[in-house]
Amino acid sequence: MPLQKPWRDLERETVAAAPDRPGVYELGDASGTVLAVDHGVLRDELKTALAYGDGDRVRWTETHTLDGAGELAAEHRERLE
Repeated sequence: MPLQKPWRDLERETVAAAPDRPGVYELGDASGTVLAVDHGVLRDELKTALAYGDGDRVRWTETHTLDGAGELAAEHRERLE
């Protein structure tokens, strides 16, 4: 089950608008196919994804803690398999 958020283009403006908080994010290709699910401090993670060209689009959800983000990301990856 994908995150229930709209896709955003993975570009500098999107990364700058991302919260500096823990969360789970999906990276997708131009057609919206999920390429990866991961977690961490969102702005930092998205800076890295943008620098390495890991996807064309992104969507995320914030969590209260990094541990919570890790658990949610693991559950999310299981549902995608």
